[in-house]
Amino acid sequence: MADLAGNTDALLRFRDDEPHDEPAVTLDAFASQTNATAVRLEAGDDARVLIPHLGQIALVEVSFPTYRDGRGYSAARILREAGYAGELRAAGDVLVDQLLHMRRCGFDSFAPEAPIDAAVLERSLARYPTPYQAAADARVPVWKLRHG
Repeated sequence: MADLAGNTDALLRFRDDEPHDEPAVTLDAFASQTNATAVRLEAGDDARVLIPHLGQIALVEVSFPTYRDGRGYSAARILREAGYAGELRAAGDVLVDQLLHMRRCGFDSFAPEAPIDAAVLERSLARYPTPYQAAADARVPVWKLRHG
């Protein structure tokens, strides 16, 4: 895991591969280019437009202009449930207490605007070892474990 303390440019990743370094293009620019492998979804963009192109995309960066904007969670889940296996990055106003929920929706990479303390992050991610509901990740909810 990356050391985020005091570094606003740090990229936090939960993937074993190398970060994609091609700049992400907007959804409109992606539609007009045939060779782009990284796309940025702004709040309000329809992630379903990318579904026919998932095989060529290595990175989808989803913008969070404010921590209160939850549309990016839906975009992540739509892409993961459609079979997208590439890097899915939450960028912008991403707070430490959102990371667990973002990971459950399918995000595996984060580019927060403000630094995130690594110790606080570890505690936050370990707080709920068993989820209560199904999500885009493969974790089995506790109710299914009890009644499975």
